[in-house]
Amino acid sequence: MQTFLLVALVVVGVAGVYAVSLVVAPRGTLRVGPYLSGGLPREHALSRFHVRWYAVTLVFLAFDMEMIFMYPWALVVAEVGGVALVEMFAFLGLLMVGVVYAWREGAFRWV
Repeated sequence: MQTFLLVALVVVGVAGVYAVSLVVAPRGTLRVGPYLSGGLPREHALSRFHVRWYAVTLVFLAFDMEMIFMYPWALVVAEVGGVALVEMFAFLGLLMVGVVYAWREGAFRWV
C-alpha cells in the first residue's frame, strides 16, 4: 500500500511540474538557435579557441582528477594506514610533475 501511494505521489508530482511548465512557459514563435540568456550568440559554436585554453583545460583536469581520487582515499586512509599515505603522496608527486611541466611551458602565463 505504501509503495502504491509513493508511486502515485511521484506521478502527481511529475504531472504537476509539467502543468506548471505549460502555464509559465513563454508563448509565440521561438527563434531557432541556442538559448543564451535571451541573447543571440556572438560567434559560431564551432569557432576556434585560443591555444592557451587547452593548457588551462589540462591543468584543470589534473586538479579535478586529484580531487576525484582524494575523496575516497580520505574515507579509507585510517583503515589502510601508512601504505595509503605513501600511495597518495606518490600520486600527488606525479600530478606535481605535470604542474611543474605546465608552469615551465608557460601555461600559467596569460599574456
